[in-house]
Amino acid sequence: MKLSGGNKDFYMKYSTKILHGAADRDPFTGALSIPIYPASTYHQKNVASTQEYLYSRTGNPTRNALEETLAVLEGGAAACAFASGVAAVTAAITSVAKSGDHIVATKDLYGGTYRLLTTYLNRFGITHSFVDTSNPEEVERSVKENTQVLFLESPSNPLLKIIDFEAMEKIGRKHNLVTMLDNTFLSPYFFRPIEYGIDLSIHSATKFLGGHSDLIAGAVVARTKELGSKVKAVQVSTGNMLSPENSWLLLRGIKTLRARMSVQTESAMKIADWLNRQKWVKKTYYPGLPGHPGHDIIKKQADGYGAVVSFEADSIERTNAIMENVRYWTVAVSLGGVESILSYPAKMSHASIPEDERAALGITNQLLRLSVGLEDADDLIEDIDFAAKKI
Repeated sequence: MKLSGGNKDFYMKYSTKILHGAADRDPFTGALSIPIYPASTYHQKNVASTQEYLYSRTGNPTRNALEETLAVLEGGAAACAFASGVAAVTAAITSVAKSGDHIVATKDLYGGTYRLLTTYLNRFGITHSFVDTSNPEEVERSVKENTQVLFLESPSNPLLKIIDFEAMEKIGRKHNLVTMLDNTFLSPYFFRPIEYGIDLSIHSATKFLGGHSDLIAGAVVARTKELGSKVKAVQVSTGNMLSPENSWLLLRGIKTLRARMSVQTESAMKIADWLNRQKWVKKTYYPGLPGHPGHDIIKKQADGYGAVVSFEADSIERTNAIMENVRYWTVAVSLGGVESILSYPAKMSHASIPEDERAALGITNQLLRLSVGLEDADDLIEDIDFAAKKI
């Protein structure tokens, strides 16, 4: 990022951009923490002219500071903050898709997105096809005359499949599709899809962007101002914006993004390597492992592998023993917090997907998903090892 200072130009490295790329100080007081503006409405000095703040559904100083920061972090032209990750996905899709349009989507995506496509958007005549988006040829074959959106998730949830974004961008451009990526798992610290020509980068900001398990939020960052305006129109029309209080929490969480992602990813690599060597583990899923499908692609296209690891135990009994006996891992939905969280996709994040479809995807009843936090990696390994032997 190039900025001007005094009589010289200088470049800001990404780790500095997190703190100083946008909204690093309150423009009114110089405070290093952007204040929470809980106002619902604002005095209009002259009703004949337009002013920045009229009503907090359309604009709020705290939320605007957050949205400026999100746009800078992703390298986008505009950003919108929403009340949840699913709200962000909904806004992204409905900003461009209409009745009669078709969506090509990643096959093993988050259960909430699956539910949105299969039980809600289909009611409005928006159809979809789930495909293996790690296979460009299959994606190409799935595009129809009425396809409007290519919806991607990488690493996918929970099997961490990797997508070649250069290939996806070419397909999107060839067929004039709006390309979207759920970038929750890597965060903009490790991957910025807009740099590869992806049109919309979407986050459940509840996760790694927030990082402290204390808020629910979503974000959409647009590659162009035109697309950003379309997403903004959905935000204003539906009123699904993020509150000033949660906007402040998210701004605070983003300040430690580099520190958290660096430590958590280092620990995830250590845990994945350990799991990969255990006899009772049938399969370990982690993009940082050299044997993981797509490892060479993510190594080339991203700056890191993320802090989510999944593995399949050798029996349902061992799976249950791990969930019932871990002491440091929190058994819960969600991910991305400073605390390590162990999730059971079959009954949690992907419970809305029918069992036969889950099985076909490889989401078995023995699969566990780990979101590695800031605890010592050796303690986390010992905890799993202890629990796994309780059968």
